[in-house]
Amino acid sequence: MLKELKFLETAVWHCEPPSWSVSEEAGLYLETGNKTDFWQDTYYGFHRDDGHFFGASIEADFTATLEFEGFYKTLYDQAGLMIRRDHNNWVKAGIEFSDKVTNFSIVVTRSGRSDWSVIARPNVSGLQKVRLTHINAAVLAHYLGEDGRWHLMRVADFPNDTKMQLGPMACSPQREGFAAIFKSLHVTLPISSPLHEE
Repeated sequence: MLKELKFLETAVWHCEPPSWSVSEEAGLYLETGNKTDFWQDTYYGFHRDDGHFFGASIEADFTATLEFEGFYKTLYDQAGLMIRRDHNNWVKAGIEFSDKVTNFSIVVTRSGRSDWSVIARPNVSGLQKVRLTHINAAVLAHYLGEDGRWHLMRVADFPNDTKMQLGPMACSPQREGFAAIFKSLHVTLPISSPLHEE
């Protein structure tokens, strides 16, 4: 599985987690630090940029598919895929634990303001997949459903930038020690029909 994480060979940590490892069998494994998060201002009024993000530079448009698993137990435990320009402009898509259920979740942050959308899928467990496609100055986010089809989560404005980074992220705003495993990250040219692909 690790060969599919080759994109991350040049990745660096934004807020390195206190415990992490990479192996051929397990992929990237991490445990979060205490009360880590990514959020900017909206509704809550706080500014947090201390979540764990393992990002590699990417300049061209792309489709990135992440296979991952989290061991969700506490409010806002989350893991997934992030594209990031800076602390004020980023997108994260994955699974977040809220109101005692797992949710496929996406946060879009532009110019220092975050918004949050969720799709409830109670008691999701095991390996899951999310996909981000960056094309035409936009990000299209999908999750792979139990029916084996990709389901659209969001089309969001996100201008092209040569300083973008892409990679796995995880955080735990209410605790420490949330564990997540990232088994594969596959990055290609943008898929031919990211909006209406079967």
